[in-house]
Amino acid sequence: MTASPTQQAPDPLDGIAETLDRAAIAALAQITHGLSPATLMQAWSDWAIHLAFSPGKQLQLAAKTGRKVMRLADYAVRSASDPDAEPAIAPLPQDQRFADPAWRAAPFNLFVQAFLLNQQWWHAATTGIGGITKHHEDMVEFAARQLLDTLAPGNFLATNPVLQQRIFETGGQCLVEGFHRLFEDIQQAVRGTPPIGTDAFVVGETVATAPGKVVYRNRLIELIQYEPTTDKVRPEPVLIVPAWIMKFYILDLSPQNSLVKWLTGQGYTVFMISWLNPGGGDRNLDMEDYRGLGPMAALDAIGAITGAGAIHAAGYCLGGTLLSIAAAAMARDGDDRLASMTLLAAQTEFSEPGELGLFIDEAQLNVLENMMWSRGYLDSAQMGGAFQILKSNDLVWSRVLNTYLMGERAPLNDLMAWNADGTRMPYAMHSQYLRRLFLEDDLAEGKYKVEGSTISLSALRLPIFAVGTERDHVAPWRSVHKIHMLSPAEIRFVLTSGGHNAGIVSEPGHKGRRYAVLAREAGGTAYDPEEWRERAERKEGSWWTEWGAWLDARSGTPVAPPPVGAPDKGYAALMAAPGSYVLEH
Repeated sequence: MTASPTQQAPDPLDGIAETLDRAAIAALAQITHGLSPATLMQAWSDWAIHLAFSPGKQLQLAAKTGRKVMRLADYAVRSASDPDAEPAIAPLPQDQRFADPAWRAAPFNLFVQAFLLNQQWWHAATTGIGGITKHHEDMVEFAARQLLDTLAPGNFLATNPVLQQRIFETGGQCLVEGFHRLFEDIQQAVRGTPPIGTDAFVVGETVATAPGKVVYRNRLIELIQYEPTTDKVRPEPVLIVPAWIMKFYILDLSPQNSLVKWLTGQGYTVFMISWLNPGGGDRNLDMEDYRGLGPMAALDAIGAITGAGAIHAAGYCLGGTLLSIAAAAMARDGDDRLASMTLLAAQTEFSEPGELGLFIDEAQLNVLENMMWSRGYLDSAQMGGAFQILKSNDLVWSRVLNTYLMGERAPLNDLMAWNADGTRMPYAMHSQYLRRLFLEDDLAEGKYKVEGSTISLSALRLPIFAVGTERDHVAPWRSVHKIHMLSPAEIRFVLTSGGHNAGIVSEPGHKGRRYAVLAREAGGTAYDPEEWRERAERKEGSWWTEWGAWLDARSGTPVAPPPVGAPDKGYAALMAAPGSYVLEH
């Protein structure tokens, strides 16, 4: 049979061409650490061309240069006679690099002032230029900030008085110790072994120690049922859906800060999903697999084991996004098993994802997808590197200074050890997640499909408890807050101190913790983030107690605990918690 004039026969080189293209881009990704050169060049050229054709902006920048030189000169004269003279510019509140009193002595005070004024000038130079796309502007401003941070006076021996004092006090021994630390870390990186100090945190022995049993396993999850610690429990169990970007035990760290242990102590039967750490053979696991084999399979098991007709579900980070998808599909299908939904630092709307969105556009996804295609997954080191770049002052340069120059290795705590215990993400799932949620925002725009039919968050009517954290670089709280605009449900929103991880691990008694809270009735007014913040009630302490009271008000009278597992229904206790999937590397 010959092809019709309007129907072209397949090109025999299609498969070969695609493979060659994918292999070439994957090889490029290894060199650029997963960053797209095309994206970077587009951003810089967009900025440079529009700045070149903006004489007014150039005039402003020239005037700013003159004013800043004058401010620096004025401060130099004043500080020469008064070391406590008012500085020309103060660091941002979160910038603690120059807090030591040694930075106020000449000439180091001038180094700091020159750096901060230069930093301010470059912010003005990379923002507010007409014609440049917002994405490119954000990228250029971010890149300029990263380059400036590498030149901060604290990073160099000649301009860092604190380091000089340390060298004098130790007779140079700190540099010897620092070199030793550097050699240790290079060896660790080459061998692929865990960071120094993680051997003090053994999963199942010192962390992830809450007693329980794995009562269900499929190719993607192990479901852990934790043993009750009270004589009676609420009839509604709690299912926790953690993110699969990291391992579940951030919610069961040490006994003193375990959310699982706290929940069981409040009289709840707690179930936890522990995700498989996928390898190359799991490359085709997609978002639908994660929904079906994850929360939906867990809900079936929990119902069979406990007989509960209503279940509280909580999702953390990416697990909360997946839980929202599952809940919307359940609402569409008339499945009313969820008594409530709790979202912990979890986004449902991705139009403003924060600085993580700098790494997401069509060219960047092309590089990431082909890199994942060649391996079958995204390696945890790749994602961890992106997060480090987002907080380079805290996670990169402070480490270089303190560990390799000062010779002081900060001891690891349980949260840091957990953060080093990364997981991989399968090619199909992560590609769908980045494209359908981050890039195209399908879930918020009513275009996301489950089992062939569109779902909508506007169908959610169950009570929602949502938590954002003040310093979240992964899920900015203003983005998390947008659940108010997507669902008419009753929502109690909490904004807690801390970041994406430490803000959630916020046990009662944790020093310095505080939060703001405001509830909206079903169908009530949806305030924007700033108005919400003005109206919210401020409280001291842990948001866990706020959540516990909220769950209690939506739960029944305590009853005898259910059995751990149900062998007669196909849910026998397979092994002790924390299970086997969490141990995979």
